[in-house]
Amino acid sequence: MKPIFVLNGSNLNLLGQREPHIYGRTTLADIETMCHGSPAGRKHGVVFRQSNHEGELIDWIHEARHAADAIVINAGAYTHTSLAIHDALKTFEGPIIELHITNVHRRESFRHHSYISFAATGVICGLGPDGYELALEAAARLVAKTMTT
Repeated sequence: MKPIFVLNGSNLNLLGQREPHIYGRTTLADIETMCHGSPAGRKHGVVFRQSNHEGELIDWIHEARHAADAIVINAGAYTHTSLAIHDALKTFEGPIIELHITNVHRRESFRHHSYISFAATGVICGLGPDGYELALEAAARLVAKTMTT
């Protein structure tokens, strides 16, 4: 069994500090601890990463093609702008869960469009930091289904 890659994009390193009225006070380190301790995280293992650089996220997606069973991705603002991340995700053959801490559909209209969604198996948004654990569980279930078929 390979781990689930949890990839985080731009500005997510500032969780807990940046706009806490929108994103809350939970830090990315708190979320990483939660992911490693979750049932799916303990079963599969988690590779948890964050970058503010689009190319680095793409390199990690390429790495995941051989090193991961699934990807959970919160691409941050790259969700709405990056065809390059979309194209990289299309090369990954396992489940991809797109994740957002906030409900992007209740926010500015430019956040309603996602290039990631075109490549994702599923989308979780608006459930706060708990969405990470739910995304891991969904990814693990999807991996289990592919292993039994």
